[in-house]
Amino acid sequence: MTSQPWQNLKASQQVIAVLDVAHSLEQSELEAFLHNSISKHAISAEVHECVLPMVRDRENPATQNLRPLLDMPGDTMVLPLRVVWRTSLQEKNTRPRPRDLLFGNPRRPGPFRARRILRQHPERVVCIAGEPATIDQLRHRLEELQGGEVSTDELASFVAGQAGLALDVAERRLQGSRYKVPLRVADTLLASAKFRGALELVSAETGRSMEDLLEESAEIMKELISKPQPFWLDVMAQLNHWVMRLGYDADVVIDKEGLERVRQWSREYPTALLWTHKTHVDGFAVNAMCADNDFPAPHILGGVNMAFAGLGFVARRAGAIFIRRSFQDDLLYKAVLRQYIGYLMEKRFPLSWAFEGTRSRVGKLMPPRYGLLKYVMDSAHATGAENLHIIPISISYDMIGDVKDYAALESGATKRPESLSWFIGYLRGLRQPMGKIYFDFGEPVVLPKAPSPEDPRELQRVAFAVGVAVNKVSPITLPSLISMVLLGSAPRALTADELRSEVIGLTDWARKRHITLTRDLDEQDPAQVSDLTDKMIASGLLTRYDDGPEQVYTIAAERHVVASYYRNMVIHYFLNKSIIELTLVNMAQQEQTGGEAFWEEAERLRDYFKFEFFYAPKEEFRRDVNGELSRYQPAWEAALDEPGAALAIFTRLQPRMAHAVLLPFVEAYRVVADVLARQTLGDTLTEKDCVQKSLAYGRQAYLQRRISSEASIGRLLFSNAFRLMDNLELVEAEDDRGGEELAERRLQLAQSFRELQRRVERVRAAALP
Repeated sequence: MTSQPWQNLKASQQVIAVLDVAHSLEQSELEAFLHNSISKHAISAEVHECVLPMVRDRENPATQNLRPLLDMPGDTMVLPLRVVWRTSLQEKNTRPRPRDLLFGNPRRPGPFRARRILRQHPERVVCIAGEPATIDQLRHRLEELQGGEVSTDELASFVAGQAGLALDVAERRLQGSRYKVPLRVADTLLASAKFRGALELVSAETGRSMEDLLEESAEIMKELISKPQPFWLDVMAQLNHWVMRLGYDADVVIDKEGLERVRQWSREYPTALLWTHKTHVDGFAVNAMCADNDFPAPHILGGVNMAFAGLGFVARRAGAIFIRRSFQDDLLYKAVLRQYIGYLMEKRFPLSWAFEGTRSRVGKLMPPRYGLLKYVMDSAHATGAENLHIIPISISYDMIGDVKDYAALESGATKRPESLSWFIGYLRGLRQPMGKIYFDFGEPVVLPKAPSPEDPRELQRVAFAVGVAVNKVSPITLPSLISMVLLGSAPRALTADELRSEVIGLTDWARKRHITLTRDLDEQDPAQVSDLTDKMIASGLLTRYDDGPEQVYTIAAERHVVASYYRNMVIHYFLNKSIIELTLVNMAQQEQTGGEAFWEEAERLRDYFKFEFFYAPKEEFRRDVNGELSRYQPAWEAALDEPGAALAIFTRLQPRMAHAVLLPFVEAYRVVADVLARQTLGDTLTEKDCVQKSLAYGRQAYLQRRISSEASIGRLLFSNAFRLMDNLELVEAEDDRGGEELAERRLQLAQSFRELQRRVERVRAAALP
């Protein structure tokens, strides 16, 4: 233990030693420690002992012993002391055992257990001192917080809280940063001048009295405020590891350099960690990653629907914040939430939530849910937080156990509500080998000052910037690449050599563009590749036929929807290349020349799928396309002025990708365009109706082979296609006179997607060996 706290006492005349104890044995240990330290450091001050059992109730400690002592001179030092019970010599790797749930927290043993530890393992008992402060210093802090004079009772409560914080800081030097937790949040907020100012605004708008608002605020805080505790953080860490290892390798692959950057940012700035959401394992994985790397436990924001019995109890005590699903008209709830989030940011407690709000049912990054991001940005604006760092985190998996359920939901099945029984069933479904989990960290989106809540465009800009950043660091996995290759070749199977050649070609292409690859792809380890391929076969995703003269691989038709999920996880890397291919094929067919014709068609295709992908700004899109084409044809734009140049450049574009990347989107949009073209003019077609009609017609179109795969049939695909049609003003006519013109434009769009589908097939024919 550092001698610094004792050095600060040498000039003091009087000292209040606050003994944070749970029972008499701890008090005896601290008294002996105090007397030895006074002698060792030659402390001449008069010392007054004050027993303050904060460890029994960290939120509301009994302060009656402290109050009389606070009438002492203002330069009196307050020195907090505590006993730390170390559970092993390797403290940061300690995990609770099942018996600890019955016999209590081993870090805070009862008197009988404490005597046994002291007798058998005295090296595990450590007395610590927190950083001291004078009564005047503590009083001044509280007056600044409350904005005025304070009573003795208020000061005593505040001093107890500050003593606890000082001891926590000292204790974390022994146990690790992952135990950094906020304490007495409700009391601090209720005493804050900022909080009262926010309530005054609510009072002015609603006409309710401050007394009434303060009373209800206290009730809201009981529901809202998380109370993380070291013991339950350990329990949750154990639960996290158990859940993850049901199906995934214990060796989680983490971008260590990226994590260290995140650690530094979180120390210096208010931070929000936004992670991709593909499975319910995500939240467990985030917490486990933080605990294993001694990162302060993030406060995970989530819906109150996940606070069911059992999990909700543990999660609240491990940092989870469960927010009501709907509170748009509840001004008080919004004010309390803003101030709570603002407090956490001010104290540098990282916030965390799923960027997409819900799990991605189709593999690719979903459109952002603005709700939580909006409230965090509003909180930063309301509380004056500066340099908010919004840090994208990509969580990737070799395989995902939820995908079969997603395929059913996309095909029209009803979602089962979350509950304890549902959760138990979900855990059972994880018991299958699914490979590794990968963590990668994107560059933060930094807000020097939070924008006004009245600026929705800034909210959208930030959200899309996060989406682009997280896509840039998501690694390409072997199952994703194999799924993309085999879906692109379907219904044709590929031999082992053909599949290997395709995978190598795509990984070489990605490596030259500095795209992140998982280790098994980057190192091309045959053993890892073989092991992962076997897992794909065992899961039913991949089919291997061994009875012919050559091994061949394919994806069964009924598994196309599942395989498309894995493909969609990485297709954003291949999107620009696919648009280039389709544009050049179109120019060759139409015998067009010139760069202007190229850019017109490329940007038209890009706009078709603007509801599917996170696009970088148009200038960056042009820069990326130019860079890609320049690899195959220097001065390509000038070359396109020559007849036949488009086809010549297209033949150099190896490997070809458009058929494997865009075919299901083109086919799905064709289905919706056909449904819209068949619609009787004057009838209202809502998005819900359009999706239902498209599901029905899509199944018919697949049976008639107008579309090639069931992967082109899905709720989200059809919903996004409807949004495009609405954006193109094809859903409703402005008046009766526009009906015929609308019908013609609908038919033109349907024909456009049919032509685009044929164009994709031409790329496919040119690509297959």
